[in-house]
Amino acid sequence: MTKGIEALASLLKNFIDEEPKPPLHVGEVMDLWTSYTAFHEAHSLYQVGINCTTDQDLIHVLEQALETSRKDTKMIEEFLLHEGVPLPLVNANKPVSRANSIPEGAKLTDDELANLISVKVAASIIYCAQAMSKTVRSDVGIMFFDIQVHLMKFAAPLKNLMKKRGWLRIPPPYLPPGSPN
Repeated sequence: MTKGIEALASLLKNFIDEEPKPPLHVGEVMDLWTSYTAFHEAHSLYQVGINCTTDQDLIHVLEQALETSRKDTKMIEEFLLHEGVPLPLVNANKPVSRANSIPEGAKLTDDELANLISVKVAASIIYCAQAMSKTVRSDVGIMFFDIQVHLMKFAAPLKNLMKKRGWLRIPPPYLPPGSPN
């Protein structure tokens, strides 16, 4: 346990500094810009999901995801504008519709929706870790760490819901040759 705490303290120490901030480097700008765009795409996905499902638990998870993602996106937006970085074009919000008004075949099933979002969240968690490891500025690293924590806090209830509903897709077990059955 002590080694884990020491490692965490060492990591956090790297992100706390009092030195003047250098200009963002091109990689930091690209990671922030890409995250901003990807999170706006996620907003569209969450909105489409809310429109497509009647499962109240899934709607609740999607609404929480949308709210948290909007806060993270706003944080990135304000940071980019403060640093003088122009924002990319993003999709407009989706209009609200009723799930029963959308014909079958034109909307995602709850299973498809949950798995699509799960994969997007997993990729976003990895992206934040990569961006955090490449940053020079501690404020950018802390921002990606904060977003990554928000994503992980969302991923856990989604995974639990997917298990409960039988939507979680689990690969077959791997049994190497010669292993006992």
